[in-house]
Amino acid sequence: MCRAFGISRSGYYGWLNRVPSKRTVENQLLLKTIRRIYEQSKKRLSSPKITVELRDNRLFALLPRVARLMRQMGIRSIISKPLKASTTDSSHEYRISKNLLVRDFTATRKSQKWVSDITYVRTAEGWLYLSIIMDLYDRKMSEQLDAETTVVSAFNMAVGNRPLSSSNLIFHSDRGVQYACHGFRDCLRQHNIVQSMSRNGDCWNNAVAENFFKIIKSELIDHHHY
Repeated sequence: MCRAFGISRSGYYGWLNRVPSKRTVENQLLLKTIRRIYEQSKKRLSSPKITVELRDNRLFALLPRVARLMRQMGIRSIISKPLKASTTDSSHEYRISKNLLVRDFTATRKSQKWVSDITYVRTAEGWLYLSIIMDLYDRKMSEQLDAETTVVSAFNMAVGNRPLSSSNLIFHSDRGVQYACHGFRDCLRQHNIVQSMSRNGDCWNNAVAENFFKIIKSELIDHHHY
């Protein structure tokens, strides 16, 4: 075999008795751990998030190294770009509330600032719609497209699950007709809640709710058939 491959006997026996290098041992441990984290996440995590998870496991590796090892194993995140659709109809004649949140997504107590949004879920029977209301203090939430079956239902659930504070609560959303209509504003008025709305076409003004939908759809909803 040495003659066939053109190598010396001493070189072969040197390789046979040589212990794996520190780098090789590290890579073997990283490969095993990356595979475990990837499978535990149901193949959702990409190299940046796996790098963070490795640090939590006391394994420190730079992002390019993690990405290279994932390519070596032929694995990648299953998350794909979400399908674009619109759930916001801001072409209405209802009054638009002032933006009181102004991208300040911090809260020092419960029921100080709530944010809300609506998204769509593709199912075998057609589009279904998910409305959420989130308290910015601890990101706790309550869980068709007219106001009565979306934001009003979510609002009633939120009020039942989260006691309102004595001072004014800010309720922030986009300018969709479901939030601007008289029926929903009556609900806010009954609880002395101050309404706030994003600027037209500016998703950053409601970034927390938007980001929640992005994560839940890319990591869960988009990979299931309902």
